[in-house]
Amino acid sequence: MLDLRQGRHQTVHTLVDLNEIPEMIALEIREGELFVGAAVPLSRIAFSTLVQEHAQSLAEACQVIGGTQVRNMATLGGNVAHALPAADGTIALMALDTRVEVAGVESNRCVPLSDLFLGPGQSALKVGQELIVGFNIPLCRPNQASAFQRIMCAQGIALPILNLAVWVHRRAESVVDVRLAVGPSGPTPQRISAAEEKIRGQAMTPEICSQALEALLRQVHFRTSPHRASAEYRQHLVASMLRNTLWTAWQRAK
Repeated sequence: MLDLRQGRHQTVHTLVDLNEIPEMIALEIREGELFVGAAVPLSRIAFSTLVQEHAQSLAEACQVIGGTQVRNMATLGGNVAHALPAADGTIALMALDTRVEVAGVESNRCVPLSDLFLGPGQSALKVGQELIVGFNIPLCRPNQASAFQRIMCAQGIALPILNLAVWVHRRAESVVDVRLAVGPSGPTPQRISAAEEKIRGQAMTPEICSQALEALLRQVHFRTSPHRASAEYRQHLVASMLRNTLWTAWQRAK
């Protein structure tokens, strides 16, 4: 609606409201996974006990998108379909190993979240032929947890300067597995595999966090935005964000 009003979208003849399609507003445990319908409002996701139990980073991300009125109307499907490199919902879902259910005119498919993105604002969805039905998120098992953090400008509807999501599986004092996503880290949302490799299988120590940060900075290419932050400022912020978010997820997994 904003794009139409601001002249950034070609004129359309008819708009169709998808918010009453049962499949797209479902939020439930389904076949051993947490299913979040694409049309579920962000406010419902933010305060869902199921989401807080199995995907806490997603709940935290949905709590900071826009203002209250926006969250009551905006959906997770819309947040993802815009294909923005630093969309809060997208970054949280990346760290949760999410698969996306896509319905098309010819067939349906279920794909890894990363397969949806071609470039900034460019989705792999076929225009006029496909839409996102929902998201499948693995359930959170014992000694697993996630966390999300963002830093943004003062205005509530601004895109983040930087956001970061972490999922951790721990055993005693060691990291069994970890998933990490940072936005904006490039033209498309991505997992930071180089940092994950440094952490996986290691004891959680300040030294490991430092090694993970070095690996992250080698993989990620922060850019300067005239409206939000310089690349140097983002490099400065990500050090404390990585340490804080990783430690939060680590503590929760205990």
